[in-house]
Amino acid sequence: MSQQAIKLYRHPLSGHSHRVELMLSLLGLPTESVFVDLMKGEHKSPQFLALNRFGQVPVIDDNGTVLADSNAILVYLAAKYGKGQWLPSDPTEQANVQRWLSVAAGQINSGPATARLITVFGAGYDAQDAIKRSHALLEVMEDELGNSRFLAGDKPTIADVAAYTYVSHAPEGNVSLADYPNVRAWLGSIEALPNFVGMQRTAKGLQQA
Repeated sequence: MSQQAIKLYRHPLSGHSHRVELMLSLLGLPTESVFVDLMKGEHKSPQFLALNRFGQVPVIDDNGTVLADSNAILVYLAAKYGKGQWLPSDPTEQANVQRWLSVAAGQINSGPATARLITVFGAGYDAQDAIKRSHALLEVMEDELGNSRFLAGDKPTIADVAAYTYVSHAPEGNVSLADYPNVRAWLGSIEALPNFVGMQRTAKGLQQA
């Protein structure tokens, strides 16, 4: 019996949405994308709030199982469809993955994700503070990626999927990756994975033509 398409409610410039889009693609799962117009406030409409009361993308509908929060969705997809490849069962390895999911929700969100929100969406945050936070994060990532190819070991996990998008698109928020060769090599390793799909880039920040 063929897998029914998973509905993904997303915005093409949302890094949180892209995490899930990337995971679905890496897993080879059929997906039906549903565009949510953030600029028109569709994520705050009664119809969307019925899917996610926090009014945020992404949301998935997997044949009636409706889930919100990008990292929670990654855990679900890996556990259900990943055949043990994306979420390790060993307690220590699993904790290492969880550590990076926390980083994705914490330092990545307050650093490169926020810096990009300022340039791409005009959000009213402190750009210098977000850029400073970004480089503090990248210094740690650079050091740790000197010891392993991927964030939680030598094989890709949902930790890498959760962290990839906003780090890759950090230059859009005026955060340079020039001083972080290990980070750039890590990004290249993810981009070389079968079925990798990137997020649309914008000509903002350091990405300006």
